[in-house]
Amino acid sequence: MEPSGNEFLRGTLKTIVLKLLTERGRMYGYEITQSVKERTQGEVILTFGALYPVLHKLQQEGLLITESVEVDGRLRKYYTLTPSGNEMAHQKVSDFERFVEVMKALLQPVPALSLGH
Repeated sequence: MEPSGNEFLRGTLKTIVLKLLTERGRMYGYEITQSVKERTQGEVILTFGALYPVLHKLQQEGLLITESVEVDGRLRKYYTLTPSGNEMAHQKVSDFERFVEVMKALLQPVPALSLGH
């Protein structure tokens, strides 16, 4: 599943990125994509084309900050949540968990109603 072709994933990218950053503290782009791939056993491939606009938007919203660090002569950009980013992460994860429960309830097969015979 690639986010660009999957409406469910597209809507949850922000939640996924925020959740990973709450757990790991500080990550760079490639690390985020690999983490998603590993956790989903390759079911979800987060492309840079999908990831970077989300990171940029989170930064604009003041939910994360960036720090460039030189690694092997190249600059690597790390992303870290701000305090409001942490709050937003918990809210988004909680909202999403509630949404999943509601969807499960909706998708449960409904037993055939007896017609009072």
